[in-house]
Amino acid sequence: MTLRWSRSDGPRRIVCLTEETTETLYLLGESERIAGISGFTCRPKEAREKPKVSAFTSAKIDKILGLRPDLAIGFSDLQAAIAQDLIKAGINVLVFNQRSVSEIFDMIAMLSRIVAAEAKGLDLIAQLEGDLSLIEKAAARFPYRPRVFFEEWPDPLISGIRWVDELIELAGGEPVFPQFREQQAATGRIITAEQLAAANPDVVIASWCGPKVNKQDIRRRTPEVPAVRNNHVYEIKSTYILQPGPASLTEGVRQVHAILAHVTGGEAANGLAPQEKIDPDLA
Repeated sequence: MTLRWSRSDGPRRIVCLTEETTETLYLLGESERIAGISGFTCRPKEAREKPKVSAFTSAKIDKILGLRPDLAIGFSDLQAAIAQDLIKAGINVLVFNQRSVSEIFDMIAMLSRIVAAEAKGLDLIAQLEGDLSLIEKAAARFPYRPRVFFEEWPDPLISGIRWVDELIELAGGEPVFPQFREQQAATGRIITAEQLAAANPDVVIASWCGPKVNKQDIRRRTPEVPAVRNNHVYEIKSTYILQPGPASLTEGVRQVHAILAHVTGGEAANGLAPQEKIDPDLA
């Protein structure tokens, strides 16, 4: 009998139910292992050629089984039902639950070990940590640290998850609702417009999963806060900042840093400018 999964090189056919593990495998040079991806996958562009087998809370189980995966990798309790269906069908399933920057690094390290690319994983982590350190040092030289509200969803109004708050701090800002960052579920981070007005943010950064951010709605909601009065309402695409993986630690934090440098008149980290399309109000 020929084994498809040897102890030396790990699984050969992996279904990635969310995009951060897909991007990580590409960065590790292990893209040939990917048998299927989430339909929301954007990074890297070439990954879009892989078979699309899932959304976020739903998946095409029969299509996944038809790909004969050695392993399916998901993220968070929101994919528990998908994981259960795959487990019942006899598929090996791994579900990550990273919610902080350090846990994102843990995910990268574990995934690299699973695919027998631990050295590459450690190199990738070192590179990401080095870039974050440069951004943090540049941010420390800003004239001041603006108060930032990160809007994950408009109705109900949801504040940022833990890794986003941590990246805002690293990039030069002060999150206005740090008390909610530990809440894993979005329902634990719901706030009111009155709470937002009382927090009095200097900057609003919005990133909605799916629809384009409506800045006019944001301005109408709390016209009295400095962020609106001074026209400091910005958008970052969710694929850059709400992906708990390499995207957030590269393009996501770079865009936050660029926004805060613009707001404060500070100088952004040299050589670490955003590589993707940014909010036109920054141009």
